[in-house]
Amino acid sequence: MTLKNHPSTFLCGLLITILTLSHVKAQEKVIDSLINAKVQNYEAVNNLLKPFSNDSLVIDSFYKKSQKRNYTFGQAYAANLMGIYCRNTSQYDKAINYHNESVNLARANNYTDLDIIGLNMLGVVYRRTDAIRTALDYHQEALAIAEKVDPRTGSIKKSIAVSLNSMGNIYLALDQFEIAIERFSKSLKIEKEVDNKLGLAINYHNIGYAKEGLGKLDEALEYYQKSLEYNTEINSKLGKVICNSSIGGIFIKKNKDEEAIELMTSILKEANDLRDKFHLTGVYSSLGWAYLKTENYKKAKYYLNKSEELATEYSFKSSLEENYRYLALLAEKEGDYEKAYEYEQLSRDFSDELRKEKNFQYVNDIIIKYDTEKISDKLKSIEQEREIEKLRYRKNKNILVASCLVLFLIIIISYILYRQRFLQNEKHILTLEQDILRSQMNPHFVFNSLNSIKQYIITNEQKQAVFYLNKFAKLIRKILEASKTKEVSLAEEIETIELYFSIENIRFSNEIVLNTYIDDDIDLHSIRLPSLVLQPFIENSIWHGLSSKKGKKQIDIEVTKESSDFVLIKIIDNGIGREQSAHIKENKVIKRKSLGLNLTKERLTNFVKDFKNKFTLRFVDLKDSNNKPKGTKVILELPIK
Repeated sequence: MTLKNHPSTFLCGLLITILTLSHVKAQEKVIDSLINAKVQNYEAVNNLLKPFSNDSLVIDSFYKKSQKRNYTFGQAYAANLMGIYCRNTSQYDKAINYHNESVNLARANNYTDLDIIGLNMLGVVYRRTDAIRTALDYHQEALAIAEKVDPRTGSIKKSIAVSLNSMGNIYLALDQFEIAIERFSKSLKIEKEVDNKLGLAINYHNIGYAKEGLGKLDEALEYYQKSLEYNTEINSKLGKVICNSSIGGIFIKKNKDEEAIELMTSILKEANDLRDKFHLTGVYSSLGWAYLKTENYKKAKYYLNKSEELATEYSFKSSLEENYRYLALLAEKEGDYEKAYEYEQLSRDFSDELRKEKNFQYVNDIIIKYDTEKISDKLKSIEQEREIEKLRYRKNKNILVASCLVLFLIIIISYILYRQRFLQNEKHILTLEQDILRSQMNPHFVFNSLNSIKQYIITNEQKQAVFYLNKFAKLIRKILEASKTKEVSLAEEIETIELYFSIENIRFSNEIVLNTYIDDDIDLHSIRLPSLVLQPFIENSIWHGLSSKKGKKQIDIEVTKESSDFVLIKIIDNGIGREQSAHIKENKVIKRKSLGLNLTKERLTNFVKDFKNKFTLRFVDLKDSNNKPKGTKVILELPIK
């Protein structure tokens, strides 16, 4: 077949080529006109480039030309659009770099609109990657700048709406649904005012999500459908996928699993075509959940595994937490309890990691701080006006008042600074105590201990099971009691250490020997030290010194008194030594988390701060006659008074 035989095909191709070239020339004309005029108005630039905002090639060309010809406003504007493109294609690091570039250019040249937009877009990227605290900081900063702008242009109003919407999303992540709805409603009001249909679609969907979180499924469905109407009107493929996915989730919760599967399957191709894989991950996960409920385990596993692959590739932590929870349920249904346990642990690990980011107290403090600063600014303005009036009539008297006020402020500020230092120190102490408690109550230690005791029950060794179960219960009680007190006697500490050792030793078939040597002239009950401060050294001896050693395994605890001011505590093991232990640890795939020396040193430092003498902590690598490692000695010199 040739073009001569098919002239109509040839003409169509020629027409398409002409139209394409014409479109390209139109784009280049717009870009060149902007750069030549060096337009500095955001509304004007945005109106001209809006038709090409989704074309990454056009925006990249505009970005490079602006950079080459020193058109900084255009470069900053294009950098934001390139950042949005990278975010929507799951290239989060590149997105952050582009938005940071835009913010830096905006601040260097006082482009307020672009500064606010860049900060908001940084917040969106960090929120997408579950970095809640960082996201909140950027949105809060953007909102603070925007609310000081007067008069407010349409772009500034939209930026305020974006900040409010994003902060609402952060409250959603913290399960603070009522506060989230309040933020979304404020954003919705602004979007109606500026007639931004995309913003309306987003806010209606987010309110639906909050209603779903409150368990109001029928109301949530209404908001999702309202959002879907707007997304259909503006023909947003992404918006339609998100809304239908959320509606499918409601169907699943209302036990309409077949309807959910039908709806999710119908949007699967559109979701797959999206460059942003975040929402495709959610569709796969929901399909897996629905098939799991209908006991179609083969398809459930297929979709959940697809979701896990994407979530892992793009580091969607919240998706991984949810996905592993479903996979655990699936493994349990299939009778693979070991796999179910592994998935449940992975889900909990991601949940813990997310919980650290999702710190409601931190978020609340930032909001309160912002509101307080606004009130403070207003109060300062009123105070200045009053001072001007007073100066007109009673100048001399006000000098005295001002002097007294300054002195009073100095006293108050000095007290506040002192109080803050005191509270920070108390907070630091509390954090250290909480960290040590969390270390002792580590889920791995608890589960492993109970599993070890379970073996005695399984093998019908009832006396041993009861014996070690009593020890385990006593250890847990002591750990909990220790969390309420800052210090204990050395006698209590050694008793707790012996309990901890006996529980850990079960896993080594009780082959490790613990010896305790106390000088006769030492009264263990009169010597005080921080609770559970020796446990990390025993743990290190067991897991880093003795766990990889063959043959005889031994730990010695020696307590001596070489002077009236100090007591000497030595912990000696005959393990493989620190050098070989470090080498083994580097080669391990799964690394064991430990409390670490820094926390122990901090607690000891805080404990002896009012003593006249300080503590010393040394590590000695023990060698045999052939200069080969034969263990490690920890020497703690603790002041008595």
